[in-house]
Amino acid sequence: MPLHLTEAKLQELIAERKPLAEDYQQRVTLKSKRGHKERELDLTGANGSQFRLILRESQFNPLDFSVILAYLPPKTNQVFRLRRHNGKSHEHTNMIEGNRFYDFHIHAATERYQQFGMEKEDGYAEPTDRFSDFHGALKCLLKDCGFLIPESTQGDLFEGVPSNDH
Repeated sequence: MPLHLTEAKLQELIAERKPLAEDYQQRVTLKSKRGHKERELDLTGANGSQFRLILRESQFNPLDFSVILAYLPPKTNQVFRLRRHNGKSHEHTNMIEGNRFYDFHIHAATERYQQFGMEKEDGYAEPTDRFSDFHGALKCLLKDCGFLIPESTQGDLFEGVPSNDH
């Protein structure tokens, strides 16, 4: 049976503090795998919730990437995507609303998309100008989703990386 999370629970999971280990930078360095680079990092939130950070980037198209925060519900093997920051590599259509766009965008799991029985809990997305590359998308997700970056490494991950922060 598919997991159903209310808007309140979704917001609680997004806001839950997610401390990153001191060596998290090495653990999020992408590794090559058949035409793309990827990496996954499992972590435990401050309230004990289990999360997975999933990172993917095409080796051929720098605009084709996904930075995903997933929730791992207890006693299941389900990976429930809470947020997904995507590159500008494809057109997106919000199936319920019917609107389309071709831009960088942020997917969000919603109770509404779950209630409508949509295949993807995070099928709803909005265009964004808050990032324009993989590193900007990662920085945006870490900022928006309760991640605690170790003081000693706060500047290191994004040094020399142009940012579209607003």
